[in-house]
Amino acid sequence: MWLAFALVVLVVAVGYAVTQRRQRKRMLRFANLDLLEKVTTRKPNRFRHLPIALGLAGLLLLTVALAGPTAMYKVPRNRATVILVIDASLSMKATDVQPSRLAAAQTAAKKFVDSIPTGINLGLVAFSDAASVLVSPRTNRLEVRSAIDNMQLSAKSATGEGIFTALQAIQTLNSVLGGGNAPAARIVMESDGRQTSPAGLDDPRGAYTAAREAKAKGVPVSTISFGTDAGTAEVPDDSGNTQSVPVPVDDESLKKIANLSGGAFFKATNLADLHKAYDTLEQQIGYEKQRGDAGRPWTILATLVLTAAFAAALLIRRRLP
Repeated sequence: MWLAFALVVLVVAVGYAVTQRRQRKRMLRFANLDLLEKVTTRKPNRFRHLPIALGLAGLLLLTVALAGPTAMYKVPRNRATVILVIDASLSMKATDVQPSRLAAAQTAAKKFVDSIPTGINLGLVAFSDAASVLVSPRTNRLEVRSAIDNMQLSAKSATGEGIFTALQAIQTLNSVLGGGNAPAARIVMESDGRQTSPAGLDDPRGAYTAAREAKAKGVPVSTISFGTDAGTAEVPDDSGNTQSVPVPVDDESLKKIANLSGGAFFKATNLADLHKAYDTLEQQIGYEKQRGDAGRPWTILATLVLTAAFAAALLIRRRLP
């Protein structure tokens, strides 16, 4: 509706141009040209049309502002649940990522915890031969950071249990919140190796089964494959002695977990890659696009241009040509 006011501005501009032309014709028709040349000491001011030009430009800008323009803005999420699931198997002792996979994972995870918007409920799950909720979803970041620092490693890797445990934590929180209007939820899983418990990924408690369950519940699982194929770790054998065993990363299964659940897959072979993965996830999870009013910048610009128009009108003195 307000954009139609631009036609008024156009009419004013045309009217000004017509008026200027008529004034010039009238002057040339009735003036004594010889006398006019004698009394005119200088050429017309080249800036004499500047005030009206600025005024019209200001009115056009004001018209845009009044029309109510909108734009998409990135705003922090106030209601969402994120469960950080970290592999706590003995393979995390590998030093192919300095100073170790575990230490690097702790550093990057804490940075992620600090950067995620404070309105998001954040929880922590660790998994090895079993999975446990170290911190239930909440807005208190200090507890999550402390739990990350105090993670204990254990044998085996029950990837599926990590996902199932995270889903249970989300369900518990939704029950507390009433369940009827549950906030959006996401699982972020960081792991460095293949599932070893149970043996099959499609077993009832396997990782692929858990990923399908997450998909059914509308909870995407984004996975980060962390480490290199050259990693080795000191693990105890059946007799209690330690031995160095290869612990290559398992990109294939982690990528499929993400695909099955509707999440994203990231590969990180060093701390810098891990930070990038978490930074991307923080932007995807922590913020959302919302359409909002974009008229204020136009109003400010219109005000400045109209002020300049008034100033130009006062400073520029028009004289007869």
